[in-house]
Amino acid sequence: MRDSTIARNYAEALFQLGERTGESELFGDLIEGVGGAIEADETIRVVLESPRVTKDTKRQLLARALKDMAPDSFVRFLFAVIKRGRQGLLPVIAREYLGLLDIKFDRVHASVAMARTPDEALQDVIRKSLSEVLGKEVITHFREDADILGGVIVRIGDRVMDGSLRRRLKILRKQMLSA
Repeated sequence: MRDSTIARNYAEALFQLGERTGESELFGDLIEGVGGAIEADETIRVVLESPRVTKDTKRQLLARALKDMAPDSFVRFLFAVIKRGRQGLLPVIAREYLGLLDIKFDRVHASVAMARTPDEALQDVIRKSLSEVLGKEVITHFREDADILGGVIVRIGDRVMDGSLRRRLKILRKQMLSA
């Protein structure tokens, strides 16, 4: 099995557990935090993936780190992942889980590129406009790209909406050369 398929299976199991206990959003925050910590901190990643560190030690470290923050059911899920030697997949499991939450809450993520970082008011206008067009809640991720000169480029999954000045200038140039 491919790692993404295995991670998806674990994410679905955690999602079902969260749905049964009414804690699916909390589990999302927790698994995102665990996955993010593993990706961001090389020491954590090395300790969790090292065959020299026993599975029991890994479980104790996670239990201590999540004490009073995570329900026992979530911690037991992590223990099961470690028991099967799949702790290296936790960041991928986190992404898969968050994808399941997005489906549940009818959300999509949009990458929005602009020449300059927009202020809060413009971000809200863009977010609301995209939500109206798509009929879903849109979670926007803004980034600055001076190469587009002006306008906006929106990416949602495989779909790209390019309203950049750079694109418009290319089209105009093409039209002028063909005339």
